[in-house]
Amino acid sequence: YIGTILNHDLLNEGYKVIGMDTDFYRDKKLIKTKIPKDVLQLKKDIRNVSIEDFHNVDAIIHLAALSNDPLGKINPDITNEINFLSSLRLAEMAKKANVSRFLFSSSCSIYGQMEKKKLNEDAPMNPLSAYAHSKVNLEKALSNLADDKFSPVYLRNGTAYGISSNMRFDLVVNNLTGWGYTTKEIKILSDGRAWRPIVHIRDISNAFIAALKAPKEVIHNEAFNVGVNSENYQVKAMAEEIHTQMKDCEVKILGENNPDQRDY
Repeated sequence: YIGTILNHDLLNEGYKVIGMDTDFYRDKKLIKTKIPKDVLQLKKDIRNVSIEDFHNVDAIIHLAALSNDPLGKINPDITNEINFLSSLRLAEMAKKANVSRFLFSSSCSIYGQMEKKKLNEDAPMNPLSAYAHSKVNLEKALSNLADDKFSPVYLRNGTAYGISSNMRFDLVVNNLTGWGYTTKEIKILSDGRAWRPIVHIRDISNAFIAALKAPKEVIHNEAFNVGVNSENYQVKAMAEEIHTQMKDCEVKILGENNPDQRDY
């Protein structure tokens, strides 16, 4: 999802890119695109990477994960295996291969539920799901690897939205829009009162490139929230905003699920 956008942006910036993906959804693209010929694509699960995969690599942007709470609930052990254990092993191999910069796609979900709505990077972590716990655990483990030759960076992304050829419809804005387009009903399964910081995937891509370019002393072993306070909305407000662009749809707050505990 994000990687498809980031791939092209990196090429436009003049970087040489190697992509690694399981490629599970190669036949399910929303927009048919081809991998640029300048990109070496490795079809591989991160649990099976080897140190040879990092030959002549200067930096890694680590996006791979089981990437939402429902997946984590289905099998917390596999979530921990992929999101934490295998990701840590990947970072350890990268360090041994003399990769100097490791950009980790973390998440604002590590903050969980907070009474204080505006949080900075020093706010306490309060993970509420296997997914969020895996992000917290990996941040802490990566920080132990940091030294003069290895700089981990933690980009705590807000909830992504926006078009990509490898689309995700489990993300709140994309999900509400998808419901509206396919059923004419913008469905909110919760009560819609939870707050969520959202950020466009192109802004996330720009954030990774900024962290890639920044001087080492600025980013070394540092966390950065990716988003802005003005883009923090209640879920029901997102639905109403989508409705202004899809006037033939109806907003429905179903309340079938318990109130969303993630609120920050």
